[in-house]
Amino acid sequence: MERAVVIGASGGIGGALAEALASEGVAVMGFARAAQGPRHLDLTDEASIAAAADHAARAGAPDLVVVATGLLHAGERGPERALKELDPAWLARNFQVNAIGPALVAKHFLPILPRDRRSVFAALSARVGSISDNRLGGWHGYRASKAALNQLIRTMAIEEKRRNPQAILVAVHPGTVDTGLSKPFQANVRPGQLFAPDRAAVQLLDLLDGLKSGDSGKLFAWDGQEITP
Repeated sequence: MERAVVIGASGGIGGALAEALASEGVAVMGFARAAQGPRHLDLTDEASIAAAADHAARAGAPDLVVVATGLLHAGERGPERALKELDPAWLARNFQVNAIGPALVAKHFLPILPRDRRSVFAALSARVGSISDNRLGGWHGYRASKAALNQLIRTMAIEEKRRNPQAILVAVHPGTVDTGLSKPFQANVRPGQLFAPDRAAVQLLDLLDGLKSGDSGKLFAWDGQEITP
């Protein structure tokens, strides 16, 4: 791997991924909503995504693109605990950040990936986005938007395979990582299952490094376990 792109590079997992890749000698280009200039990328603004892809393409085709973003809570607003808490604006925001945004990143970044060798496009998903694994209910917007992301990855993988048979598109569950996203819910995490961002980054990169073309379109946990959508 020579070049990589990290979307959400200012976040806990995204920043750790960028650092881990750079430590391995990979040329990393990070994008984030908080960044200024050509490194700015807002998942709710397609023009900024297109501009970021154009900027990345000038440096050469990346071998890896990771979308390390996600929305679970914001301010006073958290995931729904019951159906009565459903709010259309919050539901739409979940889908915009967790599903539509990553899909638009794929729309603009997949065309700049190489066509003649292995490439990887990965988006952070979640085990709770698995429909078959849903036994507790709740978290309606987060669950549904991550399930939508998993389906989008599957659909895009089929199309991308026609362009490059060696391409791999996957959704990945990083586990529970000690970041702002998981902070309000860490009390329920079992001992040994809360990962520091740098450890989570290495685990994810090891996972991605071991994937084959036949794995494209699937959802994997950090430990290599395939999760049924």
